[in-house]
This record gives sequence, structure tokens and C-alpha cells, in this order.
Amino acid sequence: MSWWKNNARDLPWRKSPTPYEVLVSEVMLQQTQVSRVVSKYHEFLSEFPTLEHLASANTKHLLTVWSGLGYNRRAVWLKEAARQILEKGEFPQEVDELRKLKGIGPYTSRSILIFAFNKDVAAVDTNIRRIFIALGFAEEDATEKDLQNIADALLLSGKSSDWHNALMDYGSTVLTSASTGIEPTSKQPQFNGSTRQMRGKIVQLLTQSDSLSTEKIISQLSEDEIDSEDVKQVLKQLIQDNLIEQNDSKEFQIAQ
Repeated sequence: MSWWKNNARDLPWRKSPTPYEVLVSEVMLQQTQVSRVVSKYHEFLSEFPTLEHLASANTKHLLTVWSGLGYNRRAVWLKEAARQILEKGEFPQEVDELRKLKGIGPYTSRSILIFAFNKDVAAVDTNIRRIFIALGFAEEDATEKDLQNIADALLLSGKSSDWHNALMDYGSTVLTSASTGIEPTSKQPQFNGSTRQMRGKIVQLLTQSDSLSTEKIISQLSEDEIDSEDVKQVLKQLIQDNLIEQNDSKEFQIAQ
């Protein structure tokens, strides 16, 4: 904590955030680097400053603003979570209640309680796991349950928000993967040429158009030598994720 007083990262979502702002930042930070989130955070809140604005957002506009963060379904899930909170009539303040929100898992539910309400709960991200291992509190093969038990025992009571920010900053800048040789438990698969890349390109094409046929989409992806059957499969997945839909002309468009 002494180290953190002089070395805390200046991140926009740490400045007296509302629960809504914490929700937005935590969903953005899922599988996305901090540097990329910083550049989008203010823009997103400018366009959708409240739960009400987000819950009623036009999906095409929402995805246009989200563009650059990847994993587009997070934006749609975030909109659905905002709608769920408004239906409930208050912002959830328990892990079990937060877990009921679309797209909110075990880690994010705890993080929201930590950073929005300073609740005495503990969470373990890849940085915190690495610190526990590097400083001898855990072995590299420690299970998620083991790590959670360690985090619960080490929690600085009454200062949960500062404690977790300090740990994350220390892991991000001092006890890094490069300096410790401790690898994360999982790595993101290669992006170039992946289904994820194709999904992102198709969503981007449709945010820039009213609607497109399968053939038109394939033609605009042709420089990547995309197999037409792969494109059709991805289109089905995007429909299942409520990101896109087919209109009466059987062309694809962003879901309404």
C-alpha cells in the first residue's frame, strides 16, 4: 500500500465512480487491455451516461461506439444488464444478485462490489494470481478455489477498493509476467484469421450499412480468402448472440 501511494495508475474509472460507471468499466476490461479501454471509456459514457440511456440504446449505435474493444456481444449483454437493473429498481449489491445480470460472471460480480461499494469481498485476476505465486502465497498449479481462499485471507478489511487497485497496479508494473516468468493459466488464441476476427469484420460491415446479403458480405471479406461456409456459420452464430438478424428480404442487419 505504501508503494501504491506513489505509483497508482491514473485510470478514469477510479475517480469516484458510480455503480453504473464501474459496471461499464468492468465489462469493458473483460479480455481487453487497459490501454484500449481508457480510450473508449469516456466516449461510451458520453453517449450513454446513465443506465436509462444504455438500456434504450439503438443497437447499431451501441456497436458503433463499442467498435475497437472487440467481443461485441459484451456490448449487447451490457445493454441487457442495464435493462435488468432498471427492472429490479435498484443496483444489486450481492454477488448472487449480480450473477443474474447478463454477461456478469464470478469475477466481475465481485469486482463491481469492490470498486462500486468498497465491500469486503476479494477477487483474483491474472495480476493478483501472479503476485500470490511470486511472493510465495500460492503454487502455480493452485486451483481457483485455493486462490480465492488466499485472497479472502489476505483482504485488507475496509479498504477493499484500494487494496485491489494496489495489487493490480503492482502486478501490472512490477511483478509482471516478464519479470517473474509466471505465465497466465490461459492465453487468448491468435486473432488474425480467427472466427473472432471474422465476427468483428461482419459486425463492422453491418454497422456501416442498412443491410447486406450473404453474397455481399462474402465479397467484402474476399481479401482474406474466407470460405463461404465459414461465413454462413458465423452469421448463424451472430444471430444466436442477438447481434444481427435477417430482414424480410433475407438480408442481414444489426439486430433492432
